[in-house]
This record gives sequence, structure tokens and C-alpha cells, in this order.
Amino acid sequence: MESKIRELLIKMDGLNAELRSEYQRLAEKYGFSLKERTVVFLEKTRLKNRQWRIPAWRYAVPTRVRHVLSMPFIYAMIIPAVMLDIFLTVYNLIALPLYRIPRVRREEYFIYDRRFLDYLNIIQKANCLYCSYVNGLFAYATEIGARTERYWCPVKASQRPGMSHRWYKDFADYGNPEEWQAKFNRLESFVDTETDSRQSEKRIETCGL
Repeated sequence: MESKIRELLIKMDGLNAELRSEYQRLAEKYGFSLKERTVVFLEKTRLKNRQWRIPAWRYAVPTRVRHVLSMPFIYAMIIPAVMLDIFLTVYNLIALPLYRIPRVRREEYFIYDRRFLDYLNIIQKANCLYCSYVNGLFAYATEIGARTERYWCPVKASQRPGMSHRWYKDFADYGNPEEWQAKFNRLESFVDTETDSRQSEKRIETCGL
């Protein structure tokens, strides 16, 4: 008999589906749609949004000392981020295929759609580009690590982790050697991965966020 942990994690997946539906509802509410990965706003919505834009020249002058002090630290993170990206991408292109694990589709994790927001000035859009890259990189890294973990170490923790990835629900229960043996190095777990990716890409192209 399977533990209830899997059942609860499957329910969480169901909630994620509801979340996608809510994103679509908000797209209709705020007057935009997605066309080939480009966010298109209704003209009346664009005019309304522009009224909220802070001029770039005014925004360029920091009003808080703590923001100025933080700048060297936040922008310096681009160096380790790019290095991590390079190593992850090499691993994704070489190691995963050697394990016969489908490669992670990079475009599913790096989303640069904030540039279409008319209420952001050019500096804010540049900062959002930076945030989108770094946080997308972390999500990309999580998925690469998760697939590796699913292949080599498919065992749930003895306690609830602070965050779990989408493969975690299929891991063996902690302390169950029979289930572990059945799921260790199991390539069948990745059979539907490419299909799911294609369906996700099609959904992005044909509906709102």
C-alpha cells in the first residue's frame, strides 16, 4: 500500500493546474494575450499602464542609501550566475543524455516577458531582465538536479523538505528498500517528459499566462 505522501503531492499538482487557470483568468482581466511568446496588450490597457510609468531620469537617482549600498553586491552576482549557467548547460547537454534522461528544455525556465509592461521604465525593465535570468537559472538548475536525483537517488526525506520538485512525489518512501529498488535507475519515469514539454509549449502559445 502506498503512503499518503504521494496522494498529497498529486493533490498539489492538481492545485498547480488550477493556478494555471487562474493565470489565464487574470490575462483576460488585465487585457493581454500571448502570441508566439509575445505579450500583446489591448491598446486602451497600454495607454492606461503608461500613466503609471516613473520617468527613467527620476528613477535613476536613488532615494535610499541602503539601495545604493546594495548595488555592488546584487549586480556582482551576475558573475557566479553566468558561470553556473555554463556548467549547468554543459551538464545538461552531455551528462543527462549519457544517463538516457531527456535534456531540460531551457526555454521553459527563462521567461523574459516583463519587457512588455508599459508601466515599467527602461531601467526597471533592465533590472527585471536580470531578475528573470537569475531566478530562471535557479529553476533550470533545480529541474536538472531533480532529474538527476530521480535517476540516482529517488528516496523521499524522512521529514517534509522546505521545497520539493515535481519528481519528488514519485520517490520511494524513506525506509522502504523494496520501493527504492523498483525506482532506482528507472528510465521509464522519464517517458512522458518530452510529451509534457510539448503540451506545455503549445499551451503557452495558444492561451494567456
